[in-house]
Amino acid sequence: MMDGPLTGVRVLDLTRIVAGPYATQYLSDLGAEVIKVERPGGEEGRAMEPADRGVSHYFLAVNHGKEGVVVDLRHPDGRQVLLDLAAGCDVVVENFRPGVTTRLGIDYQAVRGARPDIVYCSISAFGQTGPDAQRSGFDVAVQAMSGLMSLTGEPGGEPVRMGLPVSDLVAGLNAVIAVLGALFERERTGRGQYLDVALLDTSVNLLTQFAEWRWMTGEDPAAVGSGHPSLAPYRAYPTSDGHIVIATFGESFWPKVCAALGRPDLEHDPRFRTNSTRVAHKEELDALIAATTKKRPTLEWEQILSRHDVPSAPVNGVGEALRNHGLRTRGAVTETVHPVLGRRPALGRPITFSEHPNGPVAAAPLLDADTDRVLREVCGYDPRRIAELRERGVVGAGSMASDGGGAPAAADPVDRGDDGHTR
Repeated sequence: MMDGPLTGVRVLDLTRIVAGPYATQYLSDLGAEVIKVERPGGEEGRAMEPADRGVSHYFLAVNHGKEGVVVDLRHPDGRQVLLDLAAGCDVVVENFRPGVTTRLGIDYQAVRGARPDIVYCSISAFGQTGPDAQRSGFDVAVQAMSGLMSLTGEPGGEPVRMGLPVSDLVAGLNAVIAVLGALFERERTGRGQYLDVALLDTSVNLLTQFAEWRWMTGEDPAAVGSGHPSLAPYRAYPTSDGHIVIATFGESFWPKVCAALGRPDLEHDPRFRTNSTRVAHKEELDALIAATTKKRPTLEWEQILSRHDVPSAPVNGVGEALRNHGLRTRGAVTETVHPVLGRRPALGRPITFSEHPNGPVAAAPLLDADTDRVLREVCGYDPRRIAELRERGVVGAGSMASDGGGAPAAADPVDRGDDGHTR
């Protein structure tokens, strides 16, 4: 566990795939102890390619710093194990489809019976209430419904999904914010509460100025590629070997842009004298700037623009972005030691606390790595009881438990989702 302001807080993580695991990983980065509960065989994220020696990149990305426990919640005794775990935790986070936790007997009401002041957070595609609560929804569907996809891509082009699962990720971040707020309130009142976080709600909340644009003008804002509907110049421009972003806000940067480009004549051109006139003549301006930026490589432009104090940046690939030395210095990119993969880089905590220095992160857990220890320490189970639970398939990564007759249990027909997704 990384040292942080949540040290001493224990989180029971019942999540899978992206939104939920991202939220609980963030809580771990803030110092919380996170106990990740998986089904026998492991969550779906462990099977995502590419993988190295059986370890999925997908699972590594959102599960570092957690303890790995396996409980079969479909086993008649799995529910009690889960409630015993919850009794020793401060927070529960789950992202089943609405209704699944109730059918499994591990919903907020059930867990509150074991831990009255529990903070219980549910993450789903469309929320626990409303007409779409039972509707399945992947990140791409939520990006589409929320309006985000209509703003992404080049003008006049086909709708484009953002490369990152932004609806999943922002829901995870909002879940973290909700948990922090509820924990703070519990400190004042002694009461826990239930938190309902929806991918659609949090994605629509990202619309910000575009929502106001629609309400003010009555028109839908259009996709603008790398540009901005209200600013110019403000976009990515081609170089001789890639692209460079030039961004201006306010009038003070425009003379600097002209000087950096070696085009002082543009500063007082009536078409470009103010931001309003530049936006009105954006196509002409972009063409003039692109004709200049194409003449030099990206690195050279980066140096020139920096000397002139022009807000700018190269359009990096993922590899180049991760090599940024500043990220290593600040701990935003760090390292971990994985029991299978060994020492390797990892994304670290993106926040710097004066009282809690950033450092290496603990690796994502192997399946079933911590079940016995966690059941001993959190639930108070003795070794004999743990062995008996393993033998009956209640806990551990062995074969799926049965209803008592020895045959594997069929998949729960309602247990078909996480982040509101149908699997």
